[in-house]
Amino acid sequence: MKEGWARQQSARFLRAKTITPRLRLIERLEEFTGLYPWQWTPADGEAFIAHLRSGSSPIQMSTARSYEVTIGLFLEYLLDPRYGWIEVCAERFGEAPQEVFHEGNSVLHTVEYEGDPRRRPLTYDEVQALFDAADARPAKIKGQGRKGALTALRDAAILKTVYAYGTRRTESSRLDLVDLRRNRKAPQFGAYGSMMVRYGKSSKGSPPKRRTVLTVPEMDWIVDVLDEWISELRPRLSPDRHPALWVTERVGRVSPRSINEAFVTAREAAGLDEDLDLHCLRHSYITHLTEFGYPARFVQEQVGHSHASTTAIYTGVSNEYRNQLLETALKNRLGDDWSVTA
Repeated sequence: MKEGWARQQSARFLRAKTITPRLRLIERLEEFTGLYPWQWTPADGEAFIAHLRSGSSPIQMSTARSYEVTIGLFLEYLLDPRYGWIEVCAERFGEAPQEVFHEGNSVLHTVEYEGDPRRRPLTYDEVQALFDAADARPAKIKGQGRKGALTALRDAAILKTVYAYGTRRTESSRLDLVDLRRNRKAPQFGAYGSMMVRYGKSSKGSPPKRRTVLTVPEMDWIVDVLDEWISELRPRLSPDRHPALWVTERVGRVSPRSINEAFVTAREAAGLDEDLDLHCLRHSYITHLTEFGYPARFVQEQVGHSHASTTAIYTGVSNEYRNQLLETALKNRLGDDWSVTA
């Protein structure tokens, strides 16, 4: 059954990174129930989800829905008469597969965003505090006579680049030197006028999405950061011909996990909320571009969202920005009759 389902998905050109986790989930349900798929009942599915919701690391609502959908797809394959599994199971075992999740016991998609509400954009002061903490770390390491000052400088540059271009952790890890390019419309940024993201987050089963992120004037400080890294710091790691923008001391590519760890280290040193994670820098980028006055469509293209609604979810503009919009609207409507003291 699993092999047949895998072939069906492969025929649809779904990638192994999509198919393999799906099969693993089916195996987890099989191990949990101790039963074969043709023996599963709705009660078994409910018990499985209830089990995953308990313990020290309970799954989120969105994860539960994803699991239910995956299990439903597997059973949909088994119940498809074109594959003959119903007849085979009935003949051999006297039982046939049935739907495990239905409207009465599955998670309904009633809201647009179900992520952790503690994940939010950083304020400008928090971004500065984070960068200050990252910048202070190399000198602290050197003062203690320990190794790692150079990689700490690298980590600070990575965090600033993540914020300046709004990239995800995997996108940042997979960047190569050739992905930094000139922008003929913005020659003042030199070789760092744009960034080609070639390993953007893909829809399930699809190849990575590509996009070009333009350097914006409000983030022009990133030009000096990248230039220092590429021309002065990176050569000290002896990368030879390695293509990666961010390399390790052993001349490998910096992993997404290492980028996460760099953020956590800086966050703790800055005394910021422990619920903030690396992805919050992407939230911050989207929010701050909006506050800088860039059109929603431009922001959407910069971060590679297919739908404007997704970009809106990431945006958490400040009260000051909203008051500025209100002030502009009042001036446009009331003209000379409007005043701040009105």
